[in-house]
Amino acid sequence: MNLVLIEDDVRIADFLRRGLRAEGYLVQAAATGPEGLALALEAHRTERRDGERALVVLDLMLPGINGMEICQALRAQGVQLPILMLTALGSTSDRVAGLRMGADDYLCKPFEFEELLARLEALARRGRDLQTQRGQMLQVADLTLDLQRMQAFRGSEPLSLTARELALLELLMSAPGRLFSRERILASVWGQSEDPLTNVVDVYIRRLRGKIDDGQPRVLIRTVRGLGYRLEPPWHTP
Repeated sequence: MNLVLIEDDVRIADFLRRGLRAEGYLVQAAATGPEGLALALEAHRTERRDGERALVVLDLMLPGINGMEICQALRAQGVQLPILMLTALGSTSDRVAGLRMGADDYLCKPFEFEELLARLEALARRGRDLQTQRGQMLQVADLTLDLQRMQAFRGSEPLSLTARELALLELLMSAPGRLFSRERILASVWGQSEDPLTNVVDVYIRRLRGKIDDGQPRVLIRTVRGLGYRLEPPWHTP
């Protein structure tokens, strides 16, 4: 499992990095707030793209951006990676503030390494349970696709899509941000027997865009001229 460690204390960071790697975690470490935020966002993208699940261990006091701000920024961008917050501040108000910002658990320094491991294991189990519950749903920004009922929604509004449009939408939503060529879309949605020179992909993209994006403040389906199409991920800023 991937683990993003955001800790500016060199001694603590080195100890945790070595200990967690010995326990089988793939650790990426950052010593500043901005660097840590970037790593966490990349871990989120990797999880969405490749299914590589990740956890975040986040110190509260960091240079550049503090842990509260990082946590708030991640949750505001739809990042639901489990977050364990570390801090030397042990008051109830500090713990409550961290949890309200979106942290999943809180551990006060100094702590025993075994307790850290136990809390990470609990967060990983919780993440697996949520992933199972959400396994029948795809979501990008406010666009949702219920795979069990094959019903799509933009916000709370249901979308009237044909079977082929649903198949195309499922492909795009399966990897937000990934560029799909016309050839890849044609093979995945229509099959290899379809004429590769047909413009059917462009026709259906226009139909889908009309139903999903028309009248919306945020456009989700993007054209990369000469290359193909992609669905913008939640972290993208146009």
